This record gives sequence, structure tokens and C-alpha cells, in this order.
Amino acid sequence: MRRKIKSCCFPSCRPPAGKRRARSRLCLLMAAILLLTACGRRKGQEDSLRIGVALYTQDDTFISAMTQDLELLAQEAERSTGRTITLFISDGKSNQTTQMDQVDRFLARQCDVLCVNLVDRTAAAVIIDKAEAEEVPLIFFNRQPVAEDIQRWDRTYYVGASAQESGRLQGELVLDAWIRERERLDRSGDGVLQYAMLEGEPGHQDALLRTEYSIKALTDGGVEVEKLASDTANWNRAQGAARTVQWLEEFGGQIEAIFANNDDMALGAIDALTDLGVAQSDWPLIVGVDATTPAREAVAAGQLYGTVHNDGRGQAQAMLDLALALWSGEDPAQAVALEEDHYVWLPYRPVTQENLEEFSS
Repeated sequence: MRRKIKSCCFPSCRPPAGKRRARSRLCLLMAAILLLTACGRRKGQEDSLRIGVALYTQDDTFISAMTQDLELLAQEAERSTGRTITLFISDGKSNQTTQMDQVDRFLARQCDVLCVNLVDRTAAAVIIDKAEAEEVPLIFFNRQPVAEDIQRWDRTYYVGASAQESGRLQGELVLDAWIRERERLDRSGDGVLQYAMLEGEPGHQDALLRTEYSIKALTDGGVEVEKLASDTANWNRAQGAARTVQWLEEFGGQIEAIFANNDDMALGAIDALTDLGVAQSDWPLIVGVDATTPAREAVAAGQLYGTVHNDGRGQAQAMLDLALALWSGEDPAQAVALEEDHYVWLPYRPVTQENLEEFSS
């Protein structure tokens, strides 16, 4: 008995002997047409959008929450549009080689759009070239490639927020506290703000800009500052705690403020002070960036003086709107507020106990 093989090919036609040649040609033509329509459907022809989402790491609290928002928004979009939206989400585990392999797999799966949260921003050009070769639109988010890379291809975009603005707003939080509570904060009584800085990854653009502009906001406001310590903690809560323990052992109560480039590191500083048994009334002023749920809880408890809201949900919505427009062949500028043809910027907002209710999720 002949085995039946399931495939996109079709049984051969068997015309009478006298008409075999003509019928054979017709049969081959029909089979070719059916083969193209059944097996060669192009990306975007189905009423189903496939998005590959490559994360630098899912251990990052902000990135994890943003990904959850993207999943929920995709479900809402499915209900409202009647289209199927499938997200393929990968964890790069802070390894650029791993992330590059994941991008290759997304392209092999014929994803319609790629969304990439870079491990290493210097790898952007390679990913752009891969996406362009497959004609798959590319949206970078949260970790901004250099402008020259974004300009490599007209279907490359970036969704994020200005790191410079977040640093400025963080510095202004401390400036406001210094103006209002200088007698309490200036423990040394020397009129100088002694501070320590928890930085993100070495060489990371957001870490560099947040570090620079947070202090610039103070000096522009007329505050004299002295840096007692700074070190990288790689956006990580445990590393932030370890650095803070070292500084407290060295400087003790001399530290009047701790700046952290993100909330996880700020929460690490709080962990260190708590574990060392330092009375909260003796804590330095602590500020972060992102306004994650644990950070907002720390603000409510009076442990974290303030943070800067990074609109992860807004970024997720912009990414989804942009992906839908690109997939549908619509003008992306009609779907999102594009700047310089490639950028979608979401605003930051300062968060303290005074306006905390505005950010409750």
C-alpha cells in the first residue's frame, strides 16, 4: 500500500494518452499556483501579526513590568480589532550573543515586526542589517542606539524617554528637598551636599546622562556638592545594596544623599540601611528613576524620597501602535508622534509622596 504523505504538493494529473502533453502543462501550472498560495503566503497577508520581542534581561523590574503591559495591550488590541497578535518574547540574559541568536530565530519564524531592547547598543547596526535584509521593520526600545545606526534604514525606529530629562528631574527632586529642609539634610553644617552615586552599567548612555544631569540640576540651582563615592551596580538591587554597605562602613553619616540611576539600585540602598539597623531618621535622602511598583511603595513608606516616572505602559502602547501601522502598510506618523522620522519620546514625571496617588496602578 502506498504511504500518504501530507505536504503542500498535489497529486499528478493523468490525462488520456492523446492529450497528455497539453494537460500536463495545464496541470503543472495549476499546481504551481496552488503551491504558491498554500505554502508561500507572504508575511502580512494573514490577518495575524507576529511580533518578536527581544529583551536584554527579564530580571530588570522595569523591563519585566513593561513586557507585561505589552502583553495586556496586545490582548486588548486583539479584542478591539479582531486581529490575532502573537508575541514571541525572549530573554537575552544580558548576553549580546544570546540576543543575536534570538533575533535570528525571530527572522526565521517570519515575524512581521521586531522589537529589540538591546543588551549592547553597539550591536544595533548588525541587527538593523539583518532586519533590512528580510524587510522586517525594527523597533528598538528603552536602550537607545546611536543616531548613525538609526539612520541606516528608514524602517528602523526607537521608542523611549530622554535619559537627560530623567537625570534633570531627579536632581530637581533633591534640589527642592535641599531648599525646603536644608537644616535637616546638611548634617555637617558646611553648606555642601555630600552625596554618593549608584550608577547603571559602565558606559551605558542612560547611566552616563542620569549621573551627569542629576548633579548638574543641583549645581545649576546654586548648590555646592561633594561626591564622596560612586560605583556601578548594573541596575541591580543586590549590587546596589552591596555598594551602599561599603560606603556606609567608610563614610557613615557623612553621606547626605544617595542618587541611584534606577529604582532597583535605590531599593538596594534601602535594603542596606535596613539590614544595618540604621534608624530611618538618620538615613540619607535617596532618589531613584522608573517609579516601579516597589519604588512607589517605598515612597509611600517614606523610605525613598522620590523617583522619576518612566512611562513603561506608554512605551509599550507606542510600540504596539507602531507595529500595527507598519504591518498594515499605514503611515507610522499617523499612529504615533514621530520625531525626526524615527523617534517616539515619552515624557518623564517626578514622583513624591505629594503626587503619589496620580501614579497608582
